[in-house]
Amino acid sequence: MVRQTLLGGGPPRKLDHLRWLIAPDLLSFGYALRTTISALIALGIALWWELGSPQWAALTVWMVAQGTRGKSIAKARWHMFGMVVGTICAVVLVACMPQAPLLYILCLAGGIGIFCFIGTLLPGPAAMTNYRIHGMRASGFTYAIIALDGVLAPDHIFEIAMARATYITLGIVVETTISSLFQYQLGTRARNRLATNFVQAMGGATRALVNMLRGDHNAITRSPDVLTTILTLSDQVEFAEIEMGKHEHEGDHARAALAAITVLMSRGMELSALLAVPDSQGVHYKQTAEQVSLFLQGLPGRLGDDQPIKPVLDELTLLDATCRELAATSLQEEMVAATHPPVDLPQERRLSREGQLLHKLDELLDELRLSLEQFEMSRHPQPHDHFRYGMRTYRDWRVAFTNSLRASVTIFCSGLIWMTTAWPDGLTFMMFVSIVCALFSTLEQPALATQAFLHGTVCVIGMCGLLDLWVMAQPTTYEMLAMCLAIPMLVGGLAFAYAPLVLAAVAYNLFLPILVGPLNQGRMDEVMYFNTALPLLLAMMFAMWMYRVFLPFDPDGLRWDMRLDILRWLRRLAAWRYPPLPSEVVGRGVDNFVRLSSMTGGKRSYVLESYLSGVLSSMTIGLNVLRLRSILARGVLPPGPQRATQAMMNRMQRFTGRYGGQYGRTSRATHLAVLYLVQREQVETNLSVRVEMLRALASLRVIETELAQNRAFFDASSPYLDPAFPEKTMPASA
Repeated sequence: MVRQTLLGGGPPRKLDHLRWLIAPDLLSFGYALRTTISALIALGIALWWELGSPQWAALTVWMVAQGTRGKSIAKARWHMFGMVVGTICAVVLVACMPQAPLLYILCLAGGIGIFCFIGTLLPGPAAMTNYRIHGMRASGFTYAIIALDGVLAPDHIFEIAMARATYITLGIVVETTISSLFQYQLGTRARNRLATNFVQAMGGATRALVNMLRGDHNAITRSPDVLTTILTLSDQVEFAEIEMGKHEHEGDHARAALAAITVLMSRGMELSALLAVPDSQGVHYKQTAEQVSLFLQGLPGRLGDDQPIKPVLDELTLLDATCRELAATSLQEEMVAATHPPVDLPQERRLSREGQLLHKLDELLDELRLSLEQFEMSRHPQPHDHFRYGMRTYRDWRVAFTNSLRASVTIFCSGLIWMTTAWPDGLTFMMFVSIVCALFSTLEQPALATQAFLHGTVCVIGMCGLLDLWVMAQPTTYEMLAMCLAIPMLVGGLAFAYAPLVLAAVAYNLFLPILVGPLNQGRMDEVMYFNTALPLLLAMMFAMWMYRVFLPFDPDGLRWDMRLDILRWLRRLAAWRYPPLPSEVVGRGVDNFVRLSSMTGGKRSYVLESYLSGVLSSMTIGLNVLRLRSILARGVLPPGPQRATQAMMNRMQRFTGRYGGQYGRTSRATHLAVLYLVQREQVETNLSVRVEMLRALASLRVIETELAQNRAFFDASSPYLDPAFPEKTMPASA
């Protein structure tokens, strides 16, 4: 029994942190194996062609290779684009100023800074998996290696540029060709992955909504991973589109379905805000909410394995019809109570609030129907479909400028070190600094990335020391060289497939070919090894130090800037002549939420919880501001409620949160509008007008509740929400 536990049950628990190496899963081992084969083939071809620096071909393979075919092709395309742009810019730089070293370094640093600026503003999250941003990283990378190689031989810049472009092109072609041989039924698996992603996202959303409907009003705000998962899965859709080849807009429908889930979560927050209103949950609502909870609880299991969706939609239609019928019944009972004396005001108030809850629940079910319909269209595309739903991004120009300036100054300082010290290997030092800045300056926390990169650099220096000083002195043929490099490369591939070691593995895989330095006429000896390893190590340490010293990552400052932007956005929503679409409001809210969650690395605190809740609350307020604008534009409200609602909107147009009075006035205007509409709604006898007043009243109640529950966020009298003074950060309502 003990033997079975040790052999059949995997390695002992104390070695679990090495499971990625000693017991990898099949997909991880397959990725490492095919990438190792691709790198060795690219290296062999470069040696066969007797190219001057064949290690760049193997390096490119590791830069482009990814776990799936779609990711590899997408990254290869953008890497090729970045190579072309960087090559052209490097040739122009060397041709314009070969005799002005200081200006040359300044232009080199500024060029990479411009690439970082553009990359930060491109669509998609600023993660390493976004390959539009990688195109700009590849531009900076190519720009640096060609420009710094050409500075010592400006008359041969064209030959140098063509040689580097040849290495990169060779690596891209070999990697994409080899990876295509390891794929089977690619289109079918891509479609299945789209469906699986949707079911995964829907499962997280339904769990939060079920908890909310059963009494946990903070269930959605305590489920940040749901929105993060939705945004991540939406970013992966384009890779499935590439793998499917010629397709019928399945990816557009999949993106629309995932976006509908985010709107579904916002509908849940609105319903949660109304649930906080006293005496709002009547018998009709409780019965309907329980039925909806049971339906949502079993929904994810009914969507997998390509099961028919028609029974699900039919049941959803029945629930929707029941909800609308009960809402109409509540309104009818309220009208009877209001027009037949003696009037029972508490009973009328309960019926009115219950009717608002049922209307919001009906809107939630409508959004769920839209998401399921888009999901069905992604699974079973229709002919002649012209539906489009592109990627959306919401970038911060200040962040882009900061990233650009940080990269430029770091590279320029490394150039000054080279010039002032006349270090023989200073050019190599500057090249490695430029590579790091080109790769990591677009990340939100580059200091943490370079720290992990430094760990990988130390590992690769140790491995290459073993190879260069002992192993590589023996082989005299390419076959023996490949055998010596196969195991170290395979280890790097396995590390890259293990999420906690990704950044360290990137450094290991990139610098392994450079430090080995294979040549046709010789191998890297101990002098060449130390003259390359020392600048590499110092460059990593210098870049990490600069990222911590010059414009360091400041979570408090970034959160405060985000807070001001959100308050400014709410003012604009109330004031713009042509307001944005609700999808843009939701998209901005989710983007801010995910950025905020990624700032802390999973650590929670009073400040973070307040900001996360405030970001979601601002999204809910923004959606209801748009609904109030639509109600006011229709002009159905009577003059009194119209003026009260407009007065609240006028106050929202001046809402800054910078001073306590601004917050208090907006909150008070919303409260007064709620009180006035409640009084007028109780005596309104026109059914259509009363329905419109109930819609306006529901939105006003949501705004009032969100402002009250998240005063610590919207009342910006304390910039950083200091948890030591909760009485100051959350004073009593003005």
